[in-house]
Amino acid sequence: MPTLYMIRHGEAASGWDADMDPGLSEKGRAQSEAVAREIEARVGKRLPLISSPLRRCRETSEPLARTWSASTRVDERVGEIPSPVHDLKERGEWLRSLMAGSWNGVAPQGGVDLHAWRRGVVEALVRLEEDTVIFSHFVAINVAAGAALFDERVILFKPDNCSVTVFETRGTSLSLVEKGREAETKVN
Repeated sequence: MPTLYMIRHGEAASGWDADMDPGLSEKGRAQSEAVAREIEARVGKRLPLISSPLRRCRETSEPLARTWSASTRVDERVGEIPSPVHDLKERGEWLRSLMAGSWNGVAPQGGVDLHAWRRGVVEALVRLEEDTVIFSHFVAINVAAGAALFDERVILFKPDNCSVTVFETRGTSLSLVEKGREAETKVN
């Protein structure tokens, strides 16, 4: 049964309502170095690395990739939730509203099918055939937790930057082994 280590990216240089694709802040870079040491100590062996295509996730993966002399495969399916709203201020408001609800109340909007995105996140994870480290996002990690716990809430918990949430997969489903460290966080 493969074990999946889902890591939320380090602190971004700006929020979801201020930049479409920010890199890491100085604090985020320090967090990514720390989580690389944590994973290295925890698993003790080189594992495949997967990242969201967004800069903050790719940059978070770099210290571990460097430590393991490995490359990180980018997979859009573990990327950020797609937004039907392009104005940055409205985008932040849309996300805050979405996060307060459940998936049952979500309808396609602006040509974006969030249920298809949600299925894609879960499919990307359950199809992994070996232990893997995945660098992803707040909502995507919650999608995985919701699938594992059969919970329709959009947000089940608030994974902190560079927290590690652990799942196991049986090829068709996910089991939540360990929730990552939680914190009050900005949406970014």
